Amino acid sequence: MLNKKQVNYYNFIPHFIAFLLLFGCAAQQPPQGGPRDLTPPKLVKATPANKTRNFAAKEIDLEFDEFIKLTNQYQEISMSPAMEKQPEYISNKRSLKIKFKDTLQKNTTYVINFGKSIQDVNEGNVLKNFTYVFSTGSHIDSLSMSGTVTNTLTQEKEKDVTVMLFPLKQDSLLFGKKKPSIYTTTDSSGNFSLNNLHENDYRIYALKETAPNKIFDNDQELIAFLKKPIHLQTDTSNIQLNLFKQLPEKFRFSEKRFDTDGKMLFVFNKPLNNPSIKVIFPADIDRQKQVDFSKTKDTASVYLHNMNFDSVRVVVFDNGKPIDTTSLLKGKKETFQRTLTFQYNLNNNNLLKPGNDLKLTASLPIENFDNSQVTLNEDSVAVGLSDYTIQKDTGNFKNLTIKYRWRQGSKYELIFNEGAFASVYGDKNKRLSRRFQLDKTENYSTLTLKVTLPDTGKAYVVQLLNEHKDVLQSNPVTKNTSIVYKNYLTGKYMFRVIYDENKNGKWDSGNVHQKRQPENTWLSDKLITLRPNWEAEEAITVPKERPTP
Repeated sequence: MLNKKQVNYYNFIPHFIAFLLLFGCAAQQPPQGGPRDLTPPKLVKATPANKTRNFAAKEIDLEFDEFIKLTNQYQEISMSPAMEKQPEYISNKRSLKIKFKDTLQKNTTYVINFGKSIQDVNEGNVLKNFTYVFSTGSHIDSLSMSGTVTNTLTQEKEKDVTVMLFPLKQDSLLFGKKKPSIYTTTDSSGNFSLNNLHENDYRIYALKETAPNKIFDNDQELIAFLKKPIHLQTDTSNIQLNLFKQLPEKFRFSEKRFDTDGKMLFVFNKPLNNPSIKVIFPADIDRQKQVDFSKTKDTASVYLHNMNFDSVRVVVFDNGKPIDTTSLLKGKKETFQRTLTFQYNLNNNNLLKPGNDLKLTASLPIENFDNSQVTLNEDSVAVGLSDYTIQKDTGNFKNLTIKYRWRQGSKYELIFNEGAFASVYGDKNKRLSRRFQLDKTENYSTLTLKVTLPDTGKAYVVQLLNEHKDVLQSNPVTKNTSIVYKNYLTGKYMFRVIYDENKNGKWDSGNVHQKRQPENTWLSDKLITLRPNWEAEEAITVPKERPTP
């Protein structure tokens, strides 16, 4: 017999099985992965219905097929015509309620554009350019405008650009000051469509923003416009808007400071044509300055031998005319850290382009150098001092050139012993060395481009671009000619032509306030491939300049 105090394990079996089932089920995981939801919310019901006539409701209820959220609603949502008291927008799960706080005008078509404000909760997919339209009268405005937005320089169609309409009477009062009530955004192909428009005269703009406020208020933003207003009486299509970066009308300093090495750095809000800088305080300090302007001529680095001052004042000139004055503060006992280093005109594989001299750019202007502390080895054998030369650039004291008859297959090492170079501050270099070789000539090619112009009485600029559309070379031309591009790396290239209206040899931007369009460009659709050790010949026929919109 079983002892009464013994446990009857058979009684626990049902409980044990239940335990396993419970926690076994709890441990199951839902399937992982799968395609990401890329579908934005869809409207399934609207009360009153979209495009209702004789509208008299105080609020609108919109129901979607999934949970939604509103983002940047006061920046993204617009109502046309605008109301003095903005409606209230309330989202809750799958619904969006719009409560009017102001009286609606009689016999008027209203368009509520939600921009990019409506998103699904889980993935953040945006319902772009969703509009709700209604009329307080028996008629709904139905005119439309459509077109394409293109980048002037890249000739690429631009997506997610805001296309804005302003009634002509309000244009000067609203553009650049308040966001538009009529707008849309371009699709992935750069196309746009504005619908339910009232018959009127309009100004149209396109804006690629850096901050999403739908106001052209930043120098870095791209803008496009039509010079003439649109007199909208019938549907209007094929509107071409060309984006460009407008140069600021007024010069200012974007940045100014003393860097950690002691130089003064000045960044301008726009490039200058022929910049120069003069130190007007302290007295007698200007003559010992050295200035280095960037290639784009929108940045200046100023080096001074004597740093024993509390403040300094400089004047910036362009084409010899003063355009602005500024000051910088510095403590007399303030210390700076300087390290004298060099950059070389070598590629990522430490190879020098055939036919080129070795060029060095120092981190600080060079005051002097000692040839005896410089060693050039060729295949581990020192080259005689009389066989190569080191030259300072008289226009920029940071630049040095080493001339030597470089040989294919040889291995070079350039050694700067400690103290070989002294900067304008008296700092000297630590021991530095750089190994390199001459690149193979077969890695380079020569291209001859035969250019045929549409009008030899006008000026053009032919630009060679790499496949990333970076400018490698620019050549002004006024007649049918051939341009020879020597020693270019094997790769893919293309050409762009600027219709140089003012004949200054460069592309000029436009100005939206002065209603001046940028200079037109044409991008050849042919991608040219340069093969190793190859001499190629290509021809381009430049088309006539398209009319300025």
